[in-house]
Amino acid sequence: MKEMQRIDEKIEQLRVRVKDSEDLKVWGDVFDVPTLKALYRLASKDIISAMGGVISTGKEANVFHAIGKEGELAIKIYKIVTSDFRAMQEYLTGDSRFKNIKHNKKDIVLAWARKELRNLSKAYEAGVRVPKPMVVERNVLVMEFIGKDEHPAPLLKDVAHEIKDPAELLAKIVDYMSILYNKSKLVHADLSEYNILYDGSPIFIDMGQSVTRDHPNAETFLLRDVKNIVKFFRKLGVECSDEEVVAKIR
Repeated sequence: MKEMQRIDEKIEQLRVRVKDSEDLKVWGDVFDVPTLKALYRLASKDIISAMGGVISTGKEANVFHAIGKEGELAIKIYKIVTSDFRAMQEYLTGDSRFKNIKHNKKDIVLAWARKELRNLSKAYEAGVRVPKPMVVERNVLVMEFIGKDEHPAPLLKDVAHEIKDPAELLAKIVDYMSILYNKSKLVHADLSEYNILYDGSPIFIDMGQSVTRDHPNAETFLLRDVKNIVKFFRKLGVECSDEEVVAKIR
């Protein structure tokens, strides 16, 4: 109890703003003592100066808005207690970068956080538009906030009706998939309208599960990504096929 109180006092220096009871519940999902310590270390390094409300929630992580010396930030905090670490293993097993991790929940989740940082870094450096990754501290990933004034860019699925030229947007997404595959040597492995932000151009997100091309399931994951994208754009009236998209990626 004393330890938790001590950490809570330090976190107050972040000027945490919990706006309502729903935010409080979401905070409670991820803020154990080790996570609070990780946040404090990030604050001590002047990476985070203030934390705000919830951007999104998910099975593996919750994402929060924050402020840092580089402006608005997105803070992704991976859940150690409630994450489906068995599902995570499918993407970690076979990835030579993480072959030596221990197969317990904590180590798998921490490896997942490092994996997303590395995947985002490779994609960003190759020219794929993703949130610019900054640092990972234990189960806390700090990255660029895509949006403005605490309002995140919407998911592609939520603004489908606003897209003026779906065929042009499809071409851009396929171009990013090709860059990811050929330059970054990665497959997103969970790409769909649910994992693409849209602010006039597409932004790939949620790359913790992305695998290297030498992963035993890489081609299966690539074809699944293609099917998801083709299905979405066909609904928007774009004539396209799985075979055509795969040919453009490779």
